[in-house]
Amino acid sequence: MKTTATLLLSSLLLSGTALAADFKVDPAHTTVVFEINHLGVSTLMGRFNEFEGTYSVDDDDIAATEVSFTIQAESVDTNHEERDKHLRSPDFFDVRQYPTLSFESTGYEGSKESGKLSGELTVHGVTRPVTFDVGFIGEGDDPWGGFRNGFNAQAQIKRSDFGMSYGLPGVGDEVTLKLFIEGIRQ
Repeated sequence: MKTTATLLLSSLLLSGTALAADFKVDPAHTTVVFEINHLGVSTLMGRFNEFEGTYSVDDDDIAATEVSFTIQAESVDTNHEERDKHLRSPDFFDVRQYPTLSFESTGYEGSKESGKLSGELTVHGVTRPVTFDVGFIGEGDDPWGGFRNGFNAQAQIKRSDFGMSYGLPGVGDEVTLKLFIEGIRQ
């Protein structure tokens, strides 16, 4: 029985049949950014510098894709220290009371190349459903003996839906979230 199981597993691996794979987000090669309108005259960009995430992908059952992502709110960075200090305050992220933003997937529809990833996004202590448009970039062996893949994801949310309405309408309500993800297979 043990020999049969070993032969079956070896056969699957050698035939190139995809198995579910777990990935850990590589923070050195991943970027999390946001865009928001400022005073109706420009688009302000910012990023979060500290985050972690995992995801599981099964090429044979792409709908079973699962994603979990956590961002440290205090790591917000708009390249302007006074603005970043204000964004960390109770007027916006209130990082002392709500130190993290998080996303937990609830479903995926589409193909490996592109689709829609639905889930629950928690910002400022409020959890709401959100759907990301996802595009697969590529995958392959890396120079260090590992295997990586990458994708981009984008969604729009209203910050007022998450209890952050300071400065409306001068500071826009709609926020575009963009994630450029590279993961390392575990």
